Amino acid sequence: MAFPVSVTLPFDNLDPPDQFGTMDAVREVGHALEEAGFATGTLTDHPAPSSRWLDGGGHYAQDPFVMLSLLAAVTTKLRLQTSIIVLPYRNPFITARAVSSLDVYSNGRVSLGIGAGYLKAEYKALGVDFDARNALMDEYIQAMKLAWTGEDFTFEGTGYTAMGNRIRPAPVQKPHPPLLIGGNSRRAIRRAVELGDAWAPFFAPASVLSMARTASIAEEEDVDAALGYMHAHCEKIGRETPPKLYFAGTGMIKQGYSAQEFIDQTSAFRAKGAIGVGVNISAGSRSEWCDLARDFGANVLAKLD
Repeated sequence: MAFPVSVTLPFDNLDPPDQFGTMDAVREVGHALEEAGFATGTLTDHPAPSSRWLDGGGHYAQDPFVMLSLLAAVTTKLRLQTSIIVLPYRNPFITARAVSSLDVYSNGRVSLGIGAGYLKAEYKALGVDFDARNALMDEYIQAMKLAWTGEDFTFEGTGYTAMGNRIRPAPVQKPHPPLLIGGNSRRAIRRAVELGDAWAPFFAPASVLSMARTASIAEEEDVDAALGYMHAHCEKIGRETPPKLYFAGTGMIKQGYSAQEFIDQTSAFRAKGAIGVGVNISAGSRSEWCDLARDFGANVLAKLD
């Protein structure tokens, strides 16, 4: 099996709308990714971003569960990943229900990337306390795990109470789809150790991450320091097997890209213990995007064993 590489899906590109904003686009992109050998398609989450953020370099985002459901319908092997959803935006049982449904109907292809987010204006628009986001993250993960058992559950949460509720069918994947904890901060690392299956930092310099207000992980020393902290926290709480390591945002595929650079870079991440990496594709049209995906499959993915 080839080393797993995920790709950010292009459906957030709105201009021109006929390129990525149609069901034909979903079908063509899905087929191209499976033909190329990508392991996973990923989508992010911004239900109500502020115009200030958008105009300053942000981006629109389609509903992740809608888009991943459409993608599931036109693919058979591609894994379906949120990268990330902002967990505190939604009642945890609403999220648990959506994840369970998608996992069942896709035959167990869901990976749930989750994070605390950083947009105060979006939090305010959704009526969620921004300052409580980290506490809500930890609480919601615990609530969802109970819901995914398929059995009756009780849970006392922040502003909600489950008093003997049940969600069925439970996810196909047991005990639940993989939880990839996003974020570069030490709080995110601790969360991955305490509650997650994998840690999914975003590999990028400080200049790129300034809008996200998160720690930079851009150099080998940054990775080593973060992994050292993760292993130390595992030892502190008694977790014997550390979370798996998945790096998002490791490179941009565009015209003229160097296949060897991607191969070498991926080898370096694997040497650090990564079980997967994520890339992006830059293209002005659907056909160019799909062609680049297939080219990357032939010249990079096929050489990663």
